[in-house]
Order: sequence, then structure tokens, then C-alpha cells
Amino acid sequence: MRSICVFCGSNAGARSAYVEAAREAGRTIAARGLRLVYGGASVGLMGALADSALAAGGEVVGVMPRALIEREIAHSGLTELHDVASMHERKALMADLSDGFLALPGGAGTLEELFEVWTWAQLGHHKKPVGLLNVDGYYDLLVAFAEHQERESFIRPEHRNMLIVESDPERVLDRFASYVPPLVEKWIKRAER
Repeated sequence: MRSICVFCGSNAGARSAYVEAAREAGRTIAARGLRLVYGGASVGLMGALADSALAAGGEVVGVMPRALIEREIAHSGLTELHDVASMHERKALMADLSDGFLALPGGAGTLEELFEVWTWAQLGHHKKPVGLLNVDGYYDLLVAFAEHQERESFIRPEHRNMLIVESDPERVLDRFASYVPPLVEKWIKRAER
């Protein structure tokens, strides 16, 4: 594993624990010699993540649509900043540059990015690990909802379990390093019910 893509908020959130978790994740990624790939912003959890990885000597690659760069929220001190035309191009390039995906607390954009790469994994479009850094229980309700989806036969247990959930960045990266994707098809056959 060479690069980790992190999805997280462009806002800092209501709790200082979210910012500290972003900083710790950035330091941990850099300390492991991994390249951080993220959305390229200088604000919110995204900025805290990038700043801490850079301060720890890490390589940080941002991918940002031109419209957001023009609003002057792009981080000016990154190792690389890719200027793309759209959010679709942003997500595709981030996925191509990364060997795993980690979501920290964030809003609708973070969830949209997470669900897309998790769906791609379920469909077999990639074999990369996907995880949540569950800071102060931020993702507890999402995990409970995924369990509900499984009980209601909209998701297989293997596909629910492919979402790695930890509250510590060291543990999540350890699990990423030993990740083996499930070898089951996405669709649940009627005969299995």
C-alpha cells in the first residue's frame, strides 16, 4: 500500500475531537510512509489533515475542481495539487491515485464519496479497502443503518463487513494492510432468503 485517500469535511465540525482526529490521521499516514490523497482544501478537517501530514514530512496530493480553486480554498503548500474540471473527475482521479479509502467525519460530500467507493468495491470494480474513522461515535448511526440494510437483505454480510470501522487511525491502517476483499457477487438471490 502506497497511498491512502481520505474523505472528510471542509468544515471543522462541532467538536474539537474531530480536528484532533484529522491531525492524528495525517500524522499517522505520514509516519507510515504513505502518501495522503485528499480533496485539496485548506479549510476544515481537510486542512487540518493535510497540515499535519505535511508537518510530519509526508507527501500530500490534493485533487480539486477548478471552481473551488477559484474560490481560494485550495491548499497552497501541497506536494501536488491536481486541477480538474468537475467533481466526477476529482473522485475518479482520487480513486486512481489511491490504494485505500478512509472517511473521517464530514457532511454530504464525504458520505457521497464514501458510498461511491464502497459501491465500486461491492461490484468488484476495485479490491481496495474502505473504512471509517469513527471519531467519538460519529458514524455509529451509519453503521447501525448498514446492519439494518443487511437484515433487510439489501446488502450481504460480506459487503457490510468490508467497511472497516475503527476509532484509531493506527488500527484502521493495520486492517487496511491485511485486507482481503470478499469473493461473493453483489446480488442476493431469492433462493437465499
